[in-house]
Amino acid sequence: MIDIAHIRNLAIVAHIDHGKTTLIDSVFKATRTFRDNQDVAERLMDNNVLERERGITIRSKHCTVSWNDYLINIIDTPGHADFSGEVERVLSMVDSVLLLVDANEGPMPQTRYVLMRALKLGLRPIVVVNKIDRPNARPDFALNKTFDLFIELGATDEQAHFPVVYGSGLDGWFVNELSDKNEKSMAPLFQKIIDEVPPPAVDQDGDFLMQVSSLDWNDYIGQIACGRVLRGSLKIGDEFTRMITKLKDKRSQNKDWELDSTSKVKSTHMWTTRGLTRVEATEITAGDIVWLAGPPEIGIGDTFSKNEDTSNALKPLEIEEPTLSMFFLVNNGPFSGQEGTAIMLRQLRERLERELRVNVALRMEDIGRADGLKVSGRGELHLAILIEEMRREGLEFCISRPEVITRLDENENVTEPMEQLLIDVPEEYQGIIIEKLAQRKGELRSVDNAGTNTIRIEFDIPTRGLIGYRTEFLTDTRGLGIMASRLVGYGPWRGDIVSRNRGSVISIGTGPATAYSLEGLQERSVIFIEPTEKIYVGQIVGENARNMDMTCNPTKKKNLTNHRQSTKDIGVKLDVRRKMTLEQAMEWIREDELVEITPKSIRVRKTILDFDDRKRTQKKQLAIDESASSLTPRMTV
Repeated sequence: MIDIAHIRNLAIVAHIDHGKTTLIDSVFKATRTFRDNQDVAERLMDNNVLERERGITIRSKHCTVSWNDYLINIIDTPGHADFSGEVERVLSMVDSVLLLVDANEGPMPQTRYVLMRALKLGLRPIVVVNKIDRPNARPDFALNKTFDLFIELGATDEQAHFPVVYGSGLDGWFVNELSDKNEKSMAPLFQKIIDEVPPPAVDQDGDFLMQVSSLDWNDYIGQIACGRVLRGSLKIGDEFTRMITKLKDKRSQNKDWELDSTSKVKSTHMWTTRGLTRVEATEITAGDIVWLAGPPEIGIGDTFSKNEDTSNALKPLEIEEPTLSMFFLVNNGPFSGQEGTAIMLRQLRERLERELRVNVALRMEDIGRADGLKVSGRGELHLAILIEEMRREGLEFCISRPEVITRLDENENVTEPMEQLLIDVPEEYQGIIIEKLAQRKGELRSVDNAGTNTIRIEFDIPTRGLIGYRTEFLTDTRGLGIMASRLVGYGPWRGDIVSRNRGSVISIGTGPATAYSLEGLQERSVIFIEPTEKIYVGQIVGENARNMDMTCNPTKKKNLTNHRQSTKDIGVKLDVRRKMTLEQAMEWIREDELVEITPKSIRVRKTILDFDDRKRTQKKQLAIDESASSLTPRMTV
């Protein structure tokens, strides 16, 4: 049995790109978790292909290292706001957090969010001022801003008196004071963890008690629960009670909860983590973070108790609700099944249900459509990652434009999700940024000039205002701007937002596109396709220069004659086409358009492909709109 006094459980939290996963690489090296001759990749915790491609952490991950006879459980968490659900649930498993702050940027929007969650749970963070070896590092500035943030978030005196270390997670060294001239190593960080993180406050002698904080899935075993054992121990084959709790009213502020149901189950498999590897165990004990299988169904926040007394049931974990939704639809295009597996509604539902087993912030809703399901998530990136994973599994389907999820307040007024937006941009671009965001209902809060050529601008803006803006932002700032946002709550509906002021160029022909036709189209539009690329009726092949849709026939060929000039047909000059990524296509489309997802292609198309059918539907919708009450607000994203 592990000595409780020698266990430390903590999570690493920070804004995106502040160095969490890189720090853990240095932790592995310092603790000699792997053999000296073992080939170890960089950003080892980011073991998902998409995580490595995008350079971000998507799923929270657990590792265990040993230092001077101490067992340290470390949870690496995502830094992007769209994956905040991964952060919320794992904080219940730890006794402290390492709050990483970039020595140049200081606290950012996600820093505020993760710190707020940690302080709310009563945790006392250790602040790690990272990247102090960079030429533009401002460690004193970063620390002062962090302290201000603690006070602003209502930290107690004990929490505000936080321990600090400075260093470089990339190079693997830390010091207690900036003036320290001693040998630089990871020892100051480990010693700070041992001294400042309390051992688990658990009871090893009582009846077994555990709350589920994370989920995994195995095709042979089924669902696997992860959590910290709060009391007692459990052996393989032991029987225990699964208790499901729920909030009485999710919209209520008091968060009252109740016991929903109980069931008797038996443990079949157990694991502990050592390094990055799950090690099978015959017994799990209080204080350790473990994996447990047995119950046929497991939910986040479930209580596992050896004692049948329902008073042992624990309060459900608080996971914030989604803010964006879209439809996942069966692909009914003419090329369906040619580039992947064309799935039906039943298969689409099964795939999304599998995702719900491990993706705690995702929601799926069947609203009666025969061709699709409504899926809700925490942001565009949250949904885009799921779509990309499904695409790489060989599936074909379509998605609609993301829409914000609105709520009604106590006075039955419509409210919508609002975000705090921070932008770091060279001074010469601040005018265009302020102008564009004002059109998207953004309210300017502050402009901070740190004495360099870069300024920081803060806005309050509806989530709707950011849909479709990221690509435009990179274009306006020549790729030199940095944008970060976080959800701050719900506010009054701010009216219609025009997110795209240009129309679509729609094909009325099916077949391979010709260079001859595209050369004429590019004078009035931006082209999305290449010569010889197969297209179909209703597919969008470009963006019109005007704010209206335009039909064309990109498959049209040049008429042949018996006359010929020596230089007339030497070549056709075409501009470089705009090849849209998945996120760009999601942001670009309008309400009557879809993105077609296949393993090989990302196409944009009209929901109704036939031109005549589309016109008839538009006339019917216009008649409905005219007959509707003029007092009813039209919620257009």
